[in-house]
Amino acid sequence: MQVCCDLEVDVNGEEVFMVDKKTLASFSKRFGSLFGNSMDNSGNLKVVFHDFPGGAVGFELIARFCYNNGRTQITPASVVLLNCAAQFMEMESDGYRPSLLNQTKKSLDGISFWSWSELLVALKECQDLLLSPSKPSLILDKVLDCVVGRLVSPIVASPYTSSSENSSFQCSCDTRSSYSTRNNSSQVSWWFEDLLFLNIDLIDKVIKLMICQHFDHATITKFLFCYQRSRFVTATPTEKCRIMEVIINLLSLLDRNSLSCKHLFDMFRVASSLENISKHCKSVLDTLIGSQLDQATIDFLLVPPPRKKHYMYDMNLVLRLVNAFQNELNCCLSLVRLRKVASLLDSYLVEVSADSYLSPSKFAALVLLLPDSARESHDRLFQAIDIYLQVHGGICEAEKMRICSALNYAKLSTDALRHLARNSKFPSRIAIQGFINQQSKLENLFEGQKHIDTISGSISIEESIKENENSDQVLVYAKRVDVPGKAEQLEVQLPGMQFRVTELDKFSGTIHTQIGNIPRTRLSSLGNNARFLPKLCS
Repeated sequence: MQVCCDLEVDVNGEEVFMVDKKTLASFSKRFGSLFGNSMDNSGNLKVVFHDFPGGAVGFELIARFCYNNGRTQITPASVVLLNCAAQFMEMESDGYRPSLLNQTKKSLDGISFWSWSELLVALKECQDLLLSPSKPSLILDKVLDCVVGRLVSPIVASPYTSSSENSSFQCSCDTRSSYSTRNNSSQVSWWFEDLLFLNIDLIDKVIKLMICQHFDHATITKFLFCYQRSRFVTATPTEKCRIMEVIINLLSLLDRNSLSCKHLFDMFRVASSLENISKHCKSVLDTLIGSQLDQATIDFLLVPPPRKKHYMYDMNLVLRLVNAFQNELNCCLSLVRLRKVASLLDSYLVEVSADSYLSPSKFAALVLLLPDSARESHDRLFQAIDIYLQVHGGICEAEKMRICSALNYAKLSTDALRHLARNSKFPSRIAIQGFINQQSKLENLFEGQKHIDTISGSISIEESIKENENSDQVLVYAKRVDVPGKAEQLEVQLPGMQFRVTELDKFSGTIHTQIGNIPRTRLSSLGNNARFLPKLCS
């Protein structure tokens, strides 16, 4: 029987098919509604498709199905294409003729028996044919569910069933030596290379599905970093921004303990180089890094400043990260973690304090960033302030006082207090406070010395008399100081006090020498009832 070819079909400008319009219209509602009353017209018609799924290959499969009276072979490699083409041509069942759409849906019932290789082929077909992965798609959802299910169940999917070695769409990654199962025995990252071909929209769907199925967050994190490095090799600037924004948002959904501080800083450097990345994503990234700031080292914080800024480093970044750290852990802030961040910040302050472009207001904001409880010792903080005041000698007294308000004199060592009392760069009131606190510590030292003298009895009477005379002189001088009522007098007497500090230093050295000369045998002769004092500072 001769078949009439009265319909010319131009498919996406790729190829022109001559077909029988009645044969195709009997299976396709789209053709049926398109021709309508002209079905019996003997004249030739022409149809042009601009967005036919799968192009000429897809239309040829549809035509073969129609000419074969509704029969065709459906395989994992062709099911996605046939399903998309059937939807485009509206080939639903009318109760009389076979439906290609129903047949493709039925073939998906056996998807759990597909090999890993077949799943990847189907997934790539979904990516190529579905213009918008965000739109609901039964076939895409089923393929994704099965792919993620294999990953969640490593017993079903193993590195040895992966087909990425012989797959035509294998994508290479510069981290192959780290993640590839072909080069190591990793049991959790064997699939990384197999999914690198996916676009960022499908990656977004895959990762969210993994999170819903309680997939290991640390493994997801490693994959996202691998994906970002791999895709950036060939991506355009616009694509890089899109990739970075999606990855940052996905990382924000993961457990904070699964994130690597080093990798987050690497992402920050990459994101900073992108001009059009959204402010929201930058803020999310700051929050992520801030939550892991106690893992950072000083090198991580030494980030170059933005363009047209003369600072040595990006000070605003550190302000944002420390604030993010405190806000993230506001309810259950660990003192151990807080002190790690304080130690990190002190190292940073020492590093940047010599920057001649660092304004007093910015430096004050940095030194006042953490609460007093964050530091056990303020010596490093004092060191940073000391360097800053030496480099920035021209700042006013009020600015100096605001910067120095961060100091807790009780947490300064004797050496730091001595240096503070002698330092002309500090405001006079601050130097006085340092002198008073140093004097108080020396008094405690003298009291301890008296107690040792009573226990040991090993120091000669003449030496004891000299010590008592000197000690009495210091105590008498100390009683003359009335901190609340005589601050102004002390400011005038500051030069004399600094001279006295020098004399007390010499006397303190004499005491330490005498303590070291106390015979151990005499102390041990006191027996088991003797109470040994802790070793004094040297």
